[in-house]
Amino acid sequence: MSGFATARQKMVDGQVRPSDVTDIRILDAMLAVPREAFVPENRQALAYLDLDLDVSEGGAAKRYLIKPAVLAKMLQAAEIKASDRVLVVGCATGYAAAIVAQLAAEVTATESDSALAAKAQALLAQNGCGNVVVRTAAPADGDSAKAPYDVIVLNGATGIVPEQLYGQLRDGGRLVGVFATSRPARATIVTASHGDFGHRALFDAAAPLLPGMELVPAFVF
Repeated sequence: MSGFATARQKMVDGQVRPSDVTDIRILDAMLAVPREAFVPENRQALAYLDLDLDVSEGGAAKRYLIKPAVLAKMLQAAEIKASDRVLVVGCATGYAAAIVAQLAAEVTATESDSALAAKAQALLAQNGCGNVVVRTAAPADGDSAKAPYDVIVLNGATGIVPEQLYGQLRDGGRLVGVFATSRPARATIVTASHGDFGHRALFDAAAPLLPGMELVPAFVF
């Protein structure tokens, strides 16, 4: 077993399984997808650590792969079916989209940095994820062209209520992400039902805020 394969196994056994992730499809996906392939070469040694991993390069704005266990727990809560159409918001280099691609029929991923979006598309193709299309878009905008979605996954945190994304869920659809709209931040699942949206906190979690989804402080006189 190669060094990265060993590290991948340790990530699943030491981070993901102990976080009460029991869905075998998610465990198998995280064992199958090489996380190091979605990380700049000079940071590949960090690929399997329990951290939000900066994958930006040069002068680009900071973009991250969120912690493996946080991603896995949110995907388990979303209950993605093999027939589902999924939107991954703020995909960075595409790792979260690659995991979702193992679970769903069709994946659309968005990334606000056009150069990073192109890189994500190339990496996903290189890693056999032919059911993923990456589009350049601000996280809060989603991708209405392919809506409605069965599931929307935020690859990061939001400090605002993402109402535009809610509108891209089908009836019965689920959105999962880290909501930093209050303290402490919590991973949350939002379920669409006949025009209403039910929120349920899943677990306390922290993740980097997605670009444009930061809370803008109100002006105070």
